[in-house]
Amino acid sequence: ARIRRAMRRGGAQWSFGPGPRTASAAEELATAAAWLAARRIGALIVIEQEDGLNEFVESGRLLYSKISPELIETIFMRGSPLHDGALIIKGNQALAAACLLPLSSNPNVSLALGTRHRAAIGMTEDSDAVVLVVSEEDGTISIAREGRLDRGLDPAQVLAQLRALPV
Repeated sequence: ARIRRAMRRGGAQWSFGPGPRTASAAEELATAAAWLAARRIGALIVIEQEDGLNEFVESGRLLYSKISPELIETIFMRGSPLHDGALIIKGNQALAAACLLPLSSNPNVSLALGTRHRAAIGMTEDSDAVVLVVSEEDGTISIAREGRLDRGLDPAQVLAQLRALPV
């Protein structure tokens, strides 16, 4: 009884699940993007919306794990067997890593963009997915949606855009 009272006063929860102060998926992604960008580690993260992405999930290595900055950073670290390809996320769950994405076939997409950025644009041309990209070359963070790429975002802008997503 004494322990229960002390835990109640301290605000502790009587559950093994996450407490009310867990970070949102948007915060986890923005934190990971900032860390990766600062170290110039390339990343390609697809955020599933209404359109299902099973075809792309099945092209990679299935994970089905809760996202965290540490998980995302580990996946994209140089030398990781999963760092090539995309990480696909639905809600707060990493579905699969090392997924293959279609490249944009739009002739107006700059040839100066690398494969990672062209894949981000290509993925958003035929789906409602939103794709977060970190450039390996310069650490730039970008978000692709509806076939367009918004480049040069800072972590606060990334967080704001991700929080605004409907799903």
